[in-house]
Amino acid sequence: MWKRILPILVAPLLLSGCAATFTNLTPHRQPRNTENAYAVEVALDTRQQSLKWESIQPYVNVGTEFFPMRQTQLMKNRWEGLVPVPPGTNLVYYRYKFDFQYRDFGGLRADSATSPEYKLVITDK
Repeated sequence: MWKRILPILVAPLLLSGCAATFTNLTPHRQPRNTENAYAVEVALDTRQQSLKWESIQPYVNVGTEFFPMRQTQLMKNRWEGLVPVPPGTNLVYYRYKFDFQYRDFGGLRADSATSPEYKLVITDK
């Protein structure tokens, strides 16, 4: 009997995946600055209890380039980074990518989660 019930009980766990929720904390508009680098910040929430938070490697992705992010102070689930925007460019599309490990029946496994695409408008002062 357990042979028939066990797959039904385990299936929701296997199909749930990371279930990551991204909250973009970056303003949609930022004034142009002389450094041509603009701060972005994101919060990550997940229901995946097996996720190893210390293994998270976050990036902000612009086109084909990936820029590393760092964890904000005092916040376990928030990261910040800089997006370079060439002078004269007024619009950039970006997304967040998180590489991480999680505990599985056989040990550790690697996975990643990618946010939807966001738009940043650079305005002249």
